[in-house]
Amino acid sequence: MFIFILKVFFSGIIISLASLLSSKKPVLAGFLIALPLMSIISLIFSYMEHKDFEKTIVFAKSILVGVPVSLTFFIPFFFAKSLGLNFYITYILGLTFLILGYFLHKLLMDQL
Repeated sequence: MFIFILKVFFSGIIISLASLLSSKKPVLAGFLIALPLMSIISLIFSYMEHKDFEKTIVFAKSILVGVPVSLTFFIPFFFAKSLGLNFYITYILGLTFLILGYFLHKLLMDQL
């Protein structure tokens, strides 16, 4: 239980710092969040907890496939201004793209 709380605390600090930084330096905050920090942290935590390298490899492959697929969430934001979309429509479209991306991710992972 202690390890779980430590992981939650550590991850929460990173997310909170990026959110805080986003108001003063949104470009830097976006870059930091785009880094695979959570993936790096999750991989080491997972391996340390389970000591199963094969599952860690599958986890890493899933991340590699999942990152570009999950970026589909941002497609509506890229076009929102030119299409005259408001925030809520853009956000819902992003979530829709993300849900469709999940099924694409599952399909791709079943092939690996």
